[in-house]
Amino acid sequence: MYAIVRAGGRQHKVAVGDVLEIDRIDAKPGDSVELSTILVVDGEAVTSDPWVLAGVKAHAEVVDQTKGDKIVILRYKNKTGYRRRQGHRQQHTAVRITSIDSVSK
Repeated sequence: MYAIVRAGGRQHKVAVGDVLEIDRIDAKPGDSVELSTILVVDGEAVTSDPWVLAGVKAHAEVVDQTKGDKIVILRYKNKTGYRRRQGHRQQHTAVRITSIDSVSK
């Protein structure tokens, strides 16, 4: 069983036990969060009806708050090296999927 969830403007394919990085959310490590589902595949049944999936959530546990890598910019200038690091580092939240609700409730 797996699901496609929406988190932070992106879509991720998740199954129980997966760890994924999403955009930062205000939660401490150990807190539980719910992610809304877009599609659920349970064995042979594929469910994508938004009315059915309105109550189906993927439950996750916050593992860590991290930052992404700095952006490295390489530009070409004749006879001189130009290597620069930009200052922005995107903040991420690592979550572990603990359960996915069943569609047949």
